Amino acid sequence: MTGEVRIGIIGYGAQGSVYARMLAAGEIAGASLGAVVDHEAGRRAAAEEAHPGVTLFEDYPSLLSSGAVDAVITTIPHYLHPEVAIAALDAGLHVLVEKPAGVYTSQVRELNEFASTKPEQTFAIMFNQRTNPLYRRIKEIVDAGEIGTIRRSNWIITTWWRPQGYYEQSAWRATWGGEGGGVLVNQAPHQLDLWQWICGVPQSVFAKAAFGFRRDIAVEDEVTAVVDYGDGATGVFITATHDLIGTDRFEILGDKGKIVVDGSATATVTRLTEDERAISDSVAPEDVRRMFQGELRLDEKQKTETITFDSAWGSQHAEVIRNFAAHINDGEPLLAPGSDGMNGVRLANAIHLSAWLGREVPLDFDESEYLAELNARIRDEGKFPERS
Repeated sequence: MTGEVRIGIIGYGAQGSVYARMLAAGEIAGASLGAVVDHEAGRRAAAEEAHPGVTLFEDYPSLLSSGAVDAVITTIPHYLHPEVAIAALDAGLHVLVEKPAGVYTSQVRELNEFASTKPEQTFAIMFNQRTNPLYRRIKEIVDAGEIGTIRRSNWIITTWWRPQGYYEQSAWRATWGGEGGGVLVNQAPHQLDLWQWICGVPQSVFAKAAFGFRRDIAVEDEVTAVVDYGDGATGVFITATHDLIGTDRFEILGDKGKIVVDGSATATVTRLTEDERAISDSVAPEDVRRMFQGELRLDEKQKTETITFDSAWGSQHAEVIRNFAAHINDGEPLLAPGSDGMNGVRLANAIHLSAWLGREVPLDFDESEYLAELNARIRDEGKFPERS
């Protein structure tokens, strides 16, 4: 197609209303606001007030059969993303799914498999951090082998502080049956995606998670996960929602250098002139004393670069939507293909399963075992139906 892509927003909540505003204000090239769907009358009224004359629907099937839009963005509870995305694709529409793609891998797998039968339709996911020029540059450096083979990665991302009142806004928040988890599925999916996008998918994970540790909730608000990439390479991921001060520090150590990212804003890249092992072998036993006394310096073996970009939060989301529309119109390569949504969900599921079982689990874990454990927790809550 050519011209503006008419986009329908399914779910006019905090995120959906932001996307609707961007589209209605003409802030996204090649796209416009076509319609809004929300089952709550109050939210439909808010959409009408904010965007007079916008086409409104009470449910998504009515939108999908209306002919009012060319594409949809799903900004709805996590469990519903696969169901609604499949229906939209089946109706011949293009789909941009908000993160995460789903709650458990088997439902995301179903979505990906169905999307693969619709190659003529665009299927993308809102991994807006992939538009951050800093992380894009870091991925280029790693992919080019400039710091050698990755030996270790660490990400402490605890800038997700949420007060108790945050969880009490809606009955589905921070529940196994309504949201499917806590910090791993709500706040940290972007970092889980970036971690595996840059450093690769690990082979296994061992995790410790605390459920309702510092908040009166059922799901995880504190996580420490150790992953194994094979060949001795490891990684650590730490996240929480109770750290008021917060830390965002991402380190990638390679055998020819190191990258340290602070605050997702500044990266310090140190490149070695040769492999670290070769440098080690070049220091003779008689030189070790001189090294400890500062007489033998290795400064000439490394060169440091600082990388900083400005990337505003809202512009990242707008860029994903612009890219989505450009792919529909002109075939521009997608920044985040929808099928990539599986990686972060699989990693989050593995972390949950390891914490529940108290043992290391492979990334190709038994999906039925995960779902059984999840449903056991949903039954204990007694508020939501079990999942299949």
